[in-house]
Amino acid sequence: MNAPAVVRPEKTPFWSALFTDRRIAPALGLGFTSGIPFLLVYATQAAWLSDIGISIATIGLLSELTLAYKFKFVWAPFLDRYDPPLLGRALGRRRGWIVVAQLSVMAMLAGIAFGDPAHWLAWTIAFSLALGFAGATLDLVIDGWRITSVRPPEKQAVLSSWTEIGWRVGNLAAGAGALFLADRIGWRGAYLSMGALMGVGMLAAVLAPEPPSDQLPHQARAGFADTVWAPIRELLTRLGPMAPAILLLVAGFRMPGYVASAMAVPLFKHQGFSNTDIATVTKLFGFWIGLGGTFLAGALVPRIGMLPSLLIGTVAGSASHLSLAYLAAHGGDGGTAFWTFAVTVSIDGFAYAFASVVLITYMSTLASEEHAASQFGLLTSLCAFPGSLLAGLSGFVVEWTGFPWFFVWTSLIGLPVALLAFYVWAKVGISDEATQPPKTAS
Repeated sequence: MNAPAVVRPEKTPFWSALFTDRRIAPALGLGFTSGIPFLLVYATQAAWLSDIGISIATIGLLSELTLAYKFKFVWAPFLDRYDPPLLGRALGRRRGWIVVAQLSVMAMLAGIAFGDPAHWLAWTIAFSLALGFAGATLDLVIDGWRITSVRPPEKQAVLSSWTEIGWRVGNLAAGAGALFLADRIGWRGAYLSMGALMGVGMLAAVLAPEPPSDQLPHQARAGFADTVWAPIRELLTRLGPMAPAILLLVAGFRMPGYVASAMAVPLFKHQGFSNTDIATVTKLFGFWIGLGGTFLAGALVPRIGMLPSLLIGTVAGSASHLSLAYLAAHGGDGGTAFWTFAVTVSIDGFAYAFASVVLITYMSTLASEEHAASQFGLLTSLCAFPGSLLAGLSGFVVEWTGFPWFFVWTSLIGLPVALLAFYVWAKVGISDEATQPPKTAS
């Protein structure tokens, strides 16, 4: 294998690409629909369940409905390898799977909308679980389209940025938009409206240019085990002796955030804030705060390096939970309660956005070109799985310790993760070149 390649920034001007690159507008639409399903599986739905009196412990357990997002690496290689039925011939591999996934998301949102969790919770659970699977598949195929649309991968910065902007707008719609609609037309109307918004992504999929690599004929069929294991084997071989430490760092990096976020909306409801209050602060105001964290990460990583940024990200992300602990202890007191709420959410949201972008950038440098979508799916599953499992117990912990000590505890989870980030930094070095996968020799 050759020496690691140095990643160069994308030279295309950011704003002019919107008008000169025909992939950008579809990327916005695809990112938009990718940002809708996840919150509707659990986080936004937690407000619905709180409204109808479902217990905190049960709501915490239902965070496990997002498990499909943690296991998506299992079927990711098959989406890379095979065309979808019927639509594959007309739209191609990536775009065909995108439309199939979007139709599935729409169907599951309709199923949830016509359910009644107050009297038949099992119905809501079943459709939410299926929505998680459809949403995870949509993420995979959109990531696959994005990664294979631009070669080499170091030239993807502009396309990835516009996709992320679309995702944030979709996330805003599924969060603030759904909460606003729930207060005005009810939860059924809110979920049906979110399903209708998936039409934006279908139009984007039709307009998006199909990557040349996905216009090739079917690849040779392989067994289930071989198809799934190939990208994992390549990643472990390439990372070598540092593989356990690097993968453990990826797994633990967002663990505090996943555990804390499971109880964030229940905390806000417990403090007496309305759906409109929550939507205004966490989604509308928080949208701009999140963009600030995103821009800071984009500016800081090239200047100080990937691994130092990881260390800053895990410390900042974990420490920000202390603001939630303060809100839990004092946020409902007096006439300044709303502003205490706003400042607290701003601190946590800014740190979360910064840490998330740093982690996404790091995982992207770990994925090889040949298995980009599968390995990126594997790494995103790995980073989400441990925290999601612990999040299922969050409601029981809150009932035992109360909200303030719960968020203090989640901040302390970040200490061993920060030590691990420092260890990887010391072993690998501060050069971004050290994080780059070597290209396979021709």
